[in-house]
Amino acid sequence: MPTGSDSRALYERVADSLRTSIERGELAPGDTVPPEQELAESHGVSRQTVRQALQQLTNEGLLSSGRGRGRTVRSQARLRWRLSHFESQGNHTADADAWANEVQDQGHLPLQEVSVGLEIPPKAVAERLNLDPEKDIVVVRRRLRYVDDVPFQVADSYFPEDLARGTALMQPKNVSVPGGLLASIGRAQTRMVDEIQIRMPTKDESSRLGLPAGTPVAEHMRTGYDADGLPVRVMVTIAPGDRHTLVYELDAS
Repeated sequence: MPTGSDSRALYERVADSLRTSIERGELAPGDTVPPEQELAESHGVSRQTVRQALQQLTNEGLLSSGRGRGRTVRSQARLRWRLSHFESQGNHTADADAWANEVQDQGHLPLQEVSVGLEIPPKAVAERLNLDPEKDIVVVRRRLRYVDDVPFQVADSYFPEDLARGTALMQPKNVSVPGGLLASIGRAQTRMVDEIQIRMPTKDESSRLGLPAGTPVAEHMRTGYDADGLPVRVMVTIAPGDRHTLVYELDAS
């Protein structure tokens, strides 16, 4: 049993010890944490205390709880999402998939699952597209984005129905063309406005992204405007806080 003047609860001491092992690389990403009984004996505490410590580290996003194989150390690698470059006119490459290119440039494997539907837009989306949320409908392209087979983002793009109907935007697959889909139908985005808020995820977002309890997300809402100043798309991306670094590079002139 730990002794001394340490005022921390026993489970906090165990959690701190394991956290230090993770930070030093003694427990590497993918490693399985020693069994509860082994940890209890090595720290001189009960298994219940060990369970509390492991749950604390799981809530912090350091451990993943596995069924039948114990808890494993989660990777703390983050995707640097350069939002000031993402989709910029001067940053298009041959296949025009800005997100996939960003992931590949950082040495990872991107994958996207895409579905398309017609829906009544959420109020915030309707306001930005100048639509009536009681009458108008939108085409929504939903993406679940993976990095190295791990779900990383939920990204939903909303388009006015009269703009998207009959175009490649209606295809339920990952479609990309040089310059972007909107440019291919003559409505290229020439200006974009970003709004970011930090919040806790919904139950659906937590489930789809496999988020540990207590993990906040960044909700990134980007509204795109054409050359006439008309809104043509609202993209809402949910980015888990433990997997992303959001980067903006701004010209100081």
